[in-house]
Amino acid sequence: MIHLHHARGSRSFRVLWLLEELGLDYGLTEYDFADGSLRAPEHLARSPAGKVPALEIDGAALFESGAIVQLLTEQAGRLAPKPGEAERADFLQWLHFAETQAICLQNLNIQHNFIRPAEARSIPTIKLETRRLAVTARALEARLTGRAHLLDSGFSAADCMFGFNVRSLGYFLPPADYPAVFGWWDRMRERPACARALDREGGEMFDRDFYEIPNG
Repeated sequence: MIHLHHARGSRSFRVLWLLEELGLDYGLTEYDFADGSLRAPEHLARSPAGKVPALEIDGAALFESGAIVQLLTEQAGRLAPKPGEAERADFLQWLHFAETQAICLQNLNIQHNFIRPAEARSIPTIKLETRRLAVTARALEARLTGRAHLLDSGFSAADCMFGFNVRSLGYFLPPADYPAVFGWWDRMRERPACARALDREGGEMFDRDFYEIPNG
């Protein structure tokens, strides 16, 4: 049995979506960032940093989304180019670039939503991370301009890796500045597997439509 440990609005959406795309049977345990459950000893035994996703599979627990995605696609034999195939390098590059972008999103989410009181937030950090995020968004925009998916051959697990990212991106950068990125996400949401994953997750975690950079 495959079992995913998941939190709404987190990187684990990548794995949730991929499991649906692959049509695999899986169990799901959901966590709340605010209630301390991610620091429970039993979860730390699966994920030593106390994060999600954590995936129990074949008697092991994996806790890095990129590694999980690679393993699942290798076991399934689809949604990823195989070693030696022409698009393998592109696949791996975009698979891992998703995490470069996610770090910026994580840092902005912490600043805007988790640091209390508001006066304790670092305006220089918010400005810096917003600029860094924009650099990654421009790279993704360039890649998706004129393409339906990240790979020329079609949909792959690399697209799943950006599901979490692009859902969060529009809260910190204006979507109108990245038409190819958000057009891609509109298409992805129409995929039955993505729609099922979104429905199972049950909504976004953000408390406003857009987070402006504070004055200061």
